[in-house]
Amino acid sequence: MEVTSLSAFSFDSDTPLQAQLHRFIIDWIFSGRLLPGTRLPSSRKMADELKISRNTVTLVIEQLKSEGFLDSQPGRGVYVCADLPSHGKQLAVAPMKVPSMHPRWSRYGNALLQQTHSEHSTALPFTPGIPDIQDFPLALWTSIQRRHQHRRDLLGYHDDQGYLPLRLALADYLCLSRGVRCTSQQIIITQGAQQAISLCAQLLLDEGDQVLTEDPGYGGARKAFMARGATVVPCPLGEHGINIEQLPEYSSNQTDSAKLLYITPTHQYPLGGILPAAQRLALLEWATNNNIWLLEDDYDSEFHFHHKPIASLQGMAENSPVFYMGSFSKTLFPALRLGYLVVPETMVAPFVQAKSYMCGETPTLTQAVVADFISEGHFVRHLRKMRKIYEAKWQHLLQLITTTLTGIARPIAQSAGMHLAIEIPGIDDKHLKQQFAAAGFGSSSLSSYFLDSKGSSTKTGLVLGFANTTSTERIRGVKALSRLIPLSSPHP
Repeated sequence: MEVTSLSAFSFDSDTPLQAQLHRFIIDWIFSGRLLPGTRLPSSRKMADELKISRNTVTLVIEQLKSEGFLDSQPGRGVYVCADLPSHGKQLAVAPMKVPSMHPRWSRYGNALLQQTHSEHSTALPFTPGIPDIQDFPLALWTSIQRRHQHRRDLLGYHDDQGYLPLRLALADYLCLSRGVRCTSQQIIITQGAQQAISLCAQLLLDEGDQVLTEDPGYGGARKAFMARGATVVPCPLGEHGINIEQLPEYSSNQTDSAKLLYITPTHQYPLGGILPAAQRLALLEWATNNNIWLLEDDYDSEFHFHHKPIASLQGMAENSPVFYMGSFSKTLFPALRLGYLVVPETMVAPFVQAKSYMCGETPTLTQAVVADFISEGHFVRHLRKMRKIYEAKWQHLLQLITTTLTGIARPIAQSAGMHLAIEIPGIDDKHLKQQFAAAGFGSSSLSSYFLDSKGSSTKTGLVLGFANTTSTERIRGVKALSRLIPLSSPHP
């Protein structure tokens, strides 16, 4: 069988002719108009009939031959491959019409299929977790980056655990500024804090294990634990953070005891409490007595305004059962996607192995720049500068809310961090968040941080990130809230 005409092909001017001809021939094969064994016209005849370059036709034919759609037979011509299925049309469209014909999803995949996909959107004023990028020393950063971008030794593979100069610089910083007990050998560089949590979930939890989390608490940690198939158990907060007295006690022979507690002791997220030293020591004792790991997320702890940053929980005792984690998303900028995890010495090897299976190396050039930024003292100076800037913004926002929203909203004021939570009883805070976004401002609904967002102990309100706001934006934002809060529908 031979094709006598290809005149049905219709070209447009927006796509290269080569790509269009390639698509047309494949479409004809799958639609059944070009059956297996069909002989194509010569390249000269096709070019004349289609009024395109013969070179274009030849390139397309060679590409289709390499892809297995066409086959050359010496002295006879070019044919549609005889071993292609003759029911190409049905083969191409049936899975689209009948999704049940696809292989089964995993339980995790099915669970995600039922959820609304969430992703980082454009940062608006008051979007939580966004630092003041305008005050970042970009010229200095670019200068350091230029220093490394032509280094050929950074172009190859290095170390899944992380770039050694960065781990050395981090070890010095964490020991001196955060009171962490570690060496560079215990530090694993991760791609953001979320990967550090996922690594701990992967290596410390089995499917069905219990993991304890603060309630309200960081949703990203819960997602990582749920992805592992663990059962998340909420733990209520006290005045300053997790309520130590309400933590469960487990007997030594209990089979369903929790394996891990995720905690933000030096700056609770999202309410901002700081766990006093006596309670942090009591927490370590509880973890040791109950044989439970602690995952300490040192979130925002560098930005305390009225005193020096609180020392880490991990460094309060030798051989503590604590994994310590942090990131540079808030202290430098989010797009860096760089974090770190401090693990006990005996567990370094399996954690590095797990990271190699998960994603391999973290980009070395980025690590080299951060290493110099820390070791040359720029990091500490930048933190010192931003601490003053954030304190002024925090004071301004607190004053605005206190004077403008009196009797409407109650600020949950803690002198630390980059955000301020405000409690607004009796409102649908998810609806308020949408209204606030329509007015041009970001936020998070306070109820979304609770495991049971409709539970009797759930607070409603907003979490406002003030770090990425100007004075004018703060004034406009609080005025917008004064108009929107009374209009919000009652909380169900």
